[in-house]
Amino acid sequence: MNGRKLFVWGLWILMTLGLMGYLAATLLSESPAIFLPGKTTDGHYQIESACTACHTTFGGVKQDACIKCHGEELETVNDSHPPKKFTDPRNAPKLALVDARRCVSCHREHRPAITREMGVTLAQDYCLYCHEDIATDRPSHASLPFDGCRDCHLYHDNTALHEDYLIKHLNEPDTRAQANMPQRNLLASYRLTAHHSLEALTADEQDAPISVERKVIDDWEASSHAGNGVNCLACHGHSEKPQPHEGTAAWTDKPDHEACARCHAEEAAGFLAGRHGMRLALGLTPMQTDAARRQMTDESSQHLSCVACHPAHRFDTRPAVVEACLGCHADEHSRNYRASPHYLLWQAETAGHGEPGSGVSCATCHLPRYRFKHKSVETVRVQHNQNLNLRPNQKMIRRVCIHCHGLAFTIDSLADSALIDKNFTGKPAKHIESLNMAASRLGKQQ
Repeated sequence: MNGRKLFVWGLWILMTLGLMGYLAATLLSESPAIFLPGKTTDGHYQIESACTACHTTFGGVKQDACIKCHGEELETVNDSHPPKKFTDPRNAPKLALVDARRCVSCHREHRPAITREMGVTLAQDYCLYCHEDIATDRPSHASLPFDGCRDCHLYHDNTALHEDYLIKHLNEPDTRAQANMPQRNLLASYRLTAHHSLEALTADEQDAPISVERKVIDDWEASSHAGNGVNCLACHGHSEKPQPHEGTAAWTDKPDHEACARCHAEEAAGFLAGRHGMRLALGLTPMQTDAARRQMTDESSQHLSCVACHPAHRFDTRPAVVEACLGCHADEHSRNYRASPHYLLWQAETAGHGEPGSGVSCATCHLPRYRFKHKSVETVRVQHNQNLNLRPNQKMIRRVCIHCHGLAFTIDSLADSALIDKNFTGKPAKHIESLNMAASRLGKQQ
């Protein structure tokens, strides 16, 4: 082989190795865009670099991967269309049209041309595959359009539109005389499980290194942490449980969400399950605001973590419910919040002129409260998974809106996209007939 051929072969080998190295590095990086067969949906684009979170090497998308992230939510709402509903052999003809036992039959990635809201790729009239005789069963539906089912019904969660629920909430006023939003009582449950003394600590009792600035110590001393015996090493130490102030655990300057989870496990789990923390849940770097698809502020990029909303070291929850949200979000709905009736109520409550729970912050609607019992004490916590309410927004009916508004007004408002953009300033221009149908059916039965 002459020198020219050796040179060509050598150059070819070098180029091949270089290309292989580039492709391997890109595949292992957090931006493997060239490998994506199409644009990822808004729900998953943050984790599109973690291909194996959903895909097997040669087996396609894993059903278990969908259930791992979304299964708990489906159980909570008592999924209206669970896979077991379709194991009946009589449903075989319907399954030939839509295999409803698998999530990917309706929720597809990397197909932007046919993907609608929420990543659903089926046609608007897919309900008719199984409910083509609905007009016979429900004469009130005879005149309804075949592609408008989702105006009233949710495939997985129909809890807000069950007929008995509609009848229960007939003829309610648009706005209730008194809001009944559950009030948080985190401290009550925390005191049941604390691993340390609950006596308040002072600056003289802090266990931080001497290099820590005095302002940080002062902020901590004014916080609920110091007020309930949580010293610096409880967060900055490497131990799994909060330490008493005389503890000697190793020090870390910037503790992550795992440190918060030692005491706030429920909140951390919700955060990791939602869009704010889903990257961290897969071991990726934190989400940054300049990578968001929704409109954000023009300020410098913000890394999303617990302290992005709860400023260290005071950890005051008040900035987290409005200022933190509007510091990042700049879509039309968010921009109009400060001109809305909700904000006026929030201002009145924070100024001491309104009853506790009467104000409506961003978090009131998007981070709903939920009740559970712990050691016989009913606890009200804040759900930090903001996804639970957003898509589709009818999920807000039971969890949020009904605490302050009548059901008819709520359903109509959530169906009016223009009103949502105005942050609910005004009356809904759309009307959904659900309650009218329930009332008519009730009258006929009586």
